[in-house]
Amino acid sequence: MFSLLFCNFAPQMPNISYFIARRIHGSGDKKRVSQPAVLIATLGVAVGLAVMIVSVCVILGFKHTVRDKIVGFGSHIIVTNYLNANDYDDFPIVMGDSMITKLKAIDGVRHVQRYAFKQGILKTDKDFLGVVFKGVGPEYDTTFIASNVVSGQLPHFSDTISTNRIAISQYMADKLRLKCGDRILAYFIKNDDVRMRKLTVAAVYQTYFSRYDEAVVFTDLYTVRRLNGWEEDQASGAELTINDFDDLGNMRYTVAAIVNQSQDRNGDPYISHTVKERNQQTFSWLDLLDLNVWIILALMICVSGFTMISGLLIIILERTQMIGILKALGARNNMIRRTFIWLATFILVRGLLIGNILGIGLVVLQHYTGLVKLDAETYYVSVVPVELNIPVIVLLNVATMIVSILVLIGPSYLISHIHPVKAIRFE
Repeated sequence: MFSLLFCNFAPQMPNISYFIARRIHGSGDKKRVSQPAVLIATLGVAVGLAVMIVSVCVILGFKHTVRDKIVGFGSHIIVTNYLNANDYDDFPIVMGDSMITKLKAIDGVRHVQRYAFKQGILKTDKDFLGVVFKGVGPEYDTTFIASNVVSGQLPHFSDTISTNRIAISQYMADKLRLKCGDRILAYFIKNDDVRMRKLTVAAVYQTYFSRYDEAVVFTDLYTVRRLNGWEEDQASGAELTINDFDDLGNMRYTVAAIVNQSQDRNGDPYISHTVKERNQQTFSWLDLLDLNVWIILALMICVSGFTMISGLLIIILERTQMIGILKALGARNNMIRRTFIWLATFILVRGLLIGNILGIGLVVLQHYTGLVKLDAETYYVSVVPVELNIPVIVLLNVATMIVSILVLIGPSYLISHIHPVKAIRFE
């Protein structure tokens, strides 16, 4: 009779599994064993998700911060003389208005700027230092270097007049005991000719990227051209900034098809290089960080899954009598299984909510306070950088939810082995 009543009642409530699970969850489980089990499962999911959110946000922030430093010094793509095999070689190439216009017309290129290199020596009364002068023109995008200026103000970079003002790194300032406003002698050697310039330190920058901080001095394009003895339309090359870094691979072929294998009026061939090609070791190191992220994600999802499995098994054992009664009333195994999966889902959602609050809260705290510091000489940044990427966080939530529910399907089959008579007598 009870079986017939249940069977007649169930079709009128297609979501009866959800209804029972919600009543159990809403009433609160006061049982001695299942209550701490539910708490442990909830905390397991919350901690796992929080660790995943923090890990992904830190890795993304670190990769993009280091990448932006490299791009800031050399842009995404450079077009230069084929003979400039090394970073700071100073073989000239014609970069007149026609070539600049051609580069700007490439679809996907946002900005084009000229540059020129000249190696020299900075000398004080007590010390000297070999450096590379990077001459840039008025079109140079100073956003990156200006954001890293620690004292002074960047000079106006011109291609028609010299101001004899330079921007040096904090490393150079400490090495030569210089500060903004100080004057310093610079020596340039070409063949047997030695030239001297008296320069003024206008700004001091610090990027913590030792490869550049120890070498690059910024000055105007006109000065470097004069020192190299180049013509007005000659430079070491041009730096191209593209709209989307992720499209760098395609842009590499687009730019190469236009400039490679062409020559300037002096017969010097043009060639293009991407920032990844010029910094292969650094970008390979950054790519290795992705492996660490995948390992962390896999471990944390496993932790969440195992805690949910153990919690579900304990709840099923504690609810054995209820399962027996439901079976005695005519409930099928699938319906009871769905009930407990719904109950586990409610626990999972609560854990995800706590995990999001904890993980996002830690990321926001680090972003605005810089609480966790790093050794800048080793990691290129002084504080742990973070990047709050909402789509990635949503994807982590969805993936954790799906994986956790899938791993719960197997343990839920334990219900089919519970006999109604023995279950009702279960203590």
